[in-house]
Formats: sequence, C-alpha cells, structure tokens
Amino acid sequence: MRVIVQKYGGTSVADVECMLKVRERVLKALDKGYKVVVVLSAMSGETDRLLSLARTWSKRPDPSEMDVILSTGEQTSVALFSMLLKDCGVKARSFLGFQIPIQTDRSFGKARILDIEKDYIFDILKDYDVLAVAGFQGCDCEKRITTLGRGGSDTSAVALAAALDAEVCEIYTDVDGVYTTDPNICSQARKLKKIAYDEMLEMASMGAKVLQIRSVEFAKKYNVPVHVRSTFTQNPGTLVVQEDKSMEAAMVSGVAYDKDQARITLVDVVDAPGSAAAIFEPISRANIVVDMIVQNPSRESGRTDMTFTVPKGSSEDTLNILKKIKDKIGAREILHDSGVAKVSVIGVGMRNHSGVAAIAFSALKRENINIKIISTSEIKISCLIEEKYTELAVRTLHEAFGLADMQEGAVEDRAQCKVEDR
Repeated sequence: MRVIVQKYGGTSVADVECMLKVRERVLKALDKGYKVVVVLSAMSGETDRLLSLARTWSKRPDPSEMDVILSTGEQTSVALFSMLLKDCGVKARSFLGFQIPIQTDRSFGKARILDIEKDYIFDILKDYDVLAVAGFQGCDCEKRITTLGRGGSDTSAVALAAALDAEVCEIYTDVDGVYTTDPNICSQARKLKKIAYDEMLEMASMGAKVLQIRSVEFAKKYNVPVHVRSTFTQNPGTLVVQEDKSMEAAMVSGVAYDKDQARITLVDVVDAPGSAAAIFEPISRANIVVDMIVQNPSRESGRTDMTFTVPKGSSEDTLNILKKIKDKIGAREILHDSGVAKVSVIGVGMRNHSGVAAIAFSALKRENINIKIISTSEIKISCLIEEKYTELAVRTLHEAFGLADMQEGAVEDRAQCKVEDR
C-alpha cells in the first residue's frame, strides 16, 4: 500500500473554492495509485473566533474545556471536505483525533503526541481511498480531547506520515516554500529547494513560521521527507530532509527573527551553587520556555546579574514567580524589557566555515545595531537587539552572507531532490 500524507492549513480550506482546489490535488494523488491521508486545519480565522467566544463566556477558560471547543474547527473542515470527495465518487471518511486515536499526554492546549494506532488506520484504508483527519488534536489516556498548540496540524501530519511509513508528507500552505529569510521584510529573499532537518529546527525555533517546531522534530526522528509548498500554485516547494554534503557548501542558509521576546534581568543575585536552579526550576514547573541565558562574572561582593529571555506572553507569569523567590535568591531588583527581538543566522555549513560570527557582528556594527545578548549552537548564532532594528538587522545579515545571490549558486546546488514533484 502506497501512502502519502497531505496537510492543508487554514487559508487552504477557507471556503468551498479553496477546498475544491484541495480536492483537485487529492484526486491527482489518487490517480497515481496512492492512498491519501489528508490532515486539515480549521478554516482561516475560525480558531480565533472560537477563542474569542470562549473568553466571552469565561475570563479564565478552563484549559481542558478550551480544547473541546477549539477542536470543533477542524471537525467542521474534515466533514465538509469528506462531503466534497464523496460527491465525486471518492471513497472517503472523516476522522477526529480521538477516533483513531492519536494518543497524547495531558498538557491541554500544548499536548504532545505519544502514540498513533497505525494498524487501525491501515485497516480503514483497505476500505477507503482517502481519510480526512482533523489536525491539531488528539486525546489523553482518559479519552479527553487535547490540542497540540498553534500550528499543531503540521505535527499531526508528520506524526501520521511517520506511523504509516508514508513516502512523503506534503505540507500545503499559503507560502510556496522555505525562504532564506522572511520575504515580507527582505525583497532579496530566495526560496530554498532543500533544507536539512537541523536547519529547519533552528529556523522554526528562531521564529520562522513555516513549520511548527515539533513537526520538524518528528520528521527528523523518523526520517520523514517533508515537502513544504503552496496550495495555490503548481510550483515545487522546499524539501526538508536529512543533511548531506552538498548542504555544507553554503556558510549560512538563512536568517530568522523572533519579536516574541522579553528580557528579564535579576540584579545582584547571590553567586553560589544552587542559585540558578532556584531561579529556573519554578519557571520550568510553570511550563515557561526560557531561551537565551547570560550570567555576568561574579563581583567581589560574591554577587552577579542573571539575564534571560522568555516569550512575551509568558513574561507576566515569569515576573510573578520571580517576585515570590526574590528574597530567597537575594536579588536586589528585577528588570524587564519587552522591546527586544532576536535575529539569527543559521546553516549546517557553519560547522566547516570559520568567521561566521565575525561577519555577523561586523555587519550589525556597520548599521550601529547594538547586541544585548549572544547565544550560539553548532549551526546557529543568535543576537538579541532592540526590536525597532529587527527588519534592518535581517536585511543587513542577509546581504552580508550573500544569500540574495544563492539562487543560482548554493541554493540550486542543494536542490537535487529525489522526491518527485507531485
């Protein structure tokens, strides 16, 4: 049985005209002999409408009940799409997450997939040619509905592709691939034809909105080829795959940015074993993601400053936690700055090229952009800067690494994709 998984985002299923375009793609896949699992998001704007509705009823909606109401958006999409398929004679059936089931943990609103009943899906595919599966959702051990967080339909699709050993997982969206940077702020951005899982992971974690980071983690773990492409054109997109030697030719593959950053500084923390744990353990228990961390050198007084970043939406909760432990850790004051952003240069080629940091820092210096925090990994350098300089910094770094000129060079060299254009 040859299986492919196709995922369509909210703009791709926004109305009947859009869904008819989706149906055309599914029919083409059927003509090639595939069984198709189609993962659908809620119609564009529907999730926001449901969120607003819930908050009209409750100032602090219960997370588990919020998941119940939010899951109805995808339920509507798969039912309507199945109707369209049946109208043209396709053997199709809609499925919700709990019906398969897609088993998750109990973290309502940001659940993680634990298991998928693949044998049941294969049995169903014996009788049906297309399964329309609601993305973004699953169920916990008590059969309570859970959701996977914003962009969770990407994760649903890749997880299903992994479970079913699908030939490819096609992610259809309103963009036609992964670019060297955001084309909305840099007209010189170029589409990559192929990108490594590790690069895509860094780009997703650094703020790129093309794929949800957990979907890339699944793809890398289970070696699922992911093809990111547009619903509205026939152009090939970007293939996300295992790293190969051709990818190391380019020093940097892309520039990402993230404006959803808040910087917090604890002043005059006691510099002693256990101080960092006392700060970050309660933050972790609150499921708050900490990103960049910098500790200044200890002063003669035996004290230091600790600076780190969290998502803006988590800053208030973080500050409340720190106020409770302020005396315990001996902090003199807590400073907060939400007017910051993170820009990052990313590329697996950084492993084999020296001077990447020097080029990045020199480029920002020429534009008089001050760097507040620096963090690095094997294939990434990130700089925290003032938010007002974000777009300038992105364009500056994009130009400094010659990414605008890669279309005929390294980007094309990396483009020998083996998955055919479907």
